[in-house]
Amino acid sequence: MPDAADLLSVLSRFAVDFDDRPPIEPLGRGLVNGTYLVGTEPPTVLQRINRAVFPHPDRVIRNVACVTSYLKERIALDGGDPERETLTLIPERTTGLPYVLHGGEYYRLTRLIPGAVSREDAGPDALYAAAKTFGRFLHRLDGFPADTLDEVIPRFHDTRARLSQLKAAIASDPVGRAAAVEKEIEFALSREDDCGVIVDGLASGEIPLRVTHNDTKLNNFLFDQTTGECIALIDLDTVMPGSVLFDYGDALRFGASSAAEDETDLDKVFFSEERIAAFTRGFLEEFGNDLAPRERELLPASIRLLTLECGIRFLTDYIAGDTYFKTTRHDQNLDRARNQFALVRDIEPRLPTLARLTE
Repeated sequence: MPDAADLLSVLSRFAVDFDDRPPIEPLGRGLVNGTYLVGTEPPTVLQRINRAVFPHPDRVIRNVACVTSYLKERIALDGGDPERETLTLIPERTTGLPYVLHGGEYYRLTRLIPGAVSREDAGPDALYAAAKTFGRFLHRLDGFPADTLDEVIPRFHDTRARLSQLKAAIASDPVGRAAAVEKEIEFALSREDDCGVIVDGLASGEIPLRVTHNDTKLNNFLFDQTTGECIALIDLDTVMPGSVLFDYGDALRFGASSAAEDETDLDKVFFSEERIAAFTRGFLEEFGNDLAPRERELLPASIRLLTLECGIRFLTDYIAGDTYFKTTRHDQNLDRARNQFALVRDIEPRLPTLARLTE
């Protein structure tokens, strides 16, 4: 973590007024960027972009700036509150750029959405509300030219490419862990034939290229702390061209699971069909008319595929020596991988039943 003097120096370059030494505290449980709550008035959120994950942080922030500017216009046209329903980036004082470069690191500052909280777990009602917010997010961006955005993490949700990365980690085995996880490796490799269904559909045009969020975990939705209403979808670093199936599948991978991602008792790990149904209902109410036939057809399979992909990523990082995802204990990434693979096992026999939800 940068020291307080560094963070204050960064903060002073943004176009925001603050006391001499406002409190700056770590915020949230994100696995990638450094995030800090700043006691300005009104409060703001300062983030240091992880250059190991995002080699071109300026492109990340440019994407966010373009998308939020477009969203604000659409939200206003819909009669909503642009300052509450999406992020507001604060520019650098002199250049007007939406970031500050300090000590080789890129920082951005956003206004804290007042009276809003994120949730790690929620029941069907909250998932329904989140799905409607997600559907509105996609619908409002439907006219945005997706191909003008930078692909900030190339092939981010290309499951076939993720499997290739796993194979490379196994071959190099930099910290000598591969031999101990042969069962997990076999589980992933045995599903190789299914890994290309979405990217192949994008390549053929059968699946439309859209502006997508690419990290639709439940904790990236904000809820009004008084009413429980879902307000906004945040954490837009991975907004880029992609498939709606990436977002739908990943949202339910996280939101419909019965347990935390690192739960070690796999008997407690399964998908809640009630939660899947609630999220799907809300999503289709807001975005169902915009879906292409192949997108609708693959909605249930996308839950399985995005869960498999996430398990592959956790397993790859474990074999590589825990270089990507933050960990707080030994073998946490392995536990995360096993957890995701347990979810895949659970959902596979249920796909025909789940398909009825999207008819």
